[in-house]
Amino acid sequence: MTEREILDDLQQIIGHVLDKSDLCIDGNTTASDVDGWNSLTNMQIISDTESHFKIKFKLREIIKLKNVGDFCKIIQDKLDSK
Repeated sequence: MTEREILDDLQQIIGHVLDKSDLCIDGNTTASDVDGWNSLTNMQIISDTESHFKIKFKLREIIKLKNVGDFCKIIQDKLDSK
């Protein structure tokens, strides 16, 4: 799976959780850039992402995430190590 495909899937997941069908994100997008993306919705995004990609995140991995690009990278790493 390419980084672009992961980003597209994340955009759909985040848009669904935040009820924003027209959401556009890129690798530099942060939670503070998107209305409604708070600590509670962040946990739902992480949970839905784990389910979608059939992966699990460790707490220390989540804490290190700075933006969507970091999120894509960690997903890619986990998919590559399957």
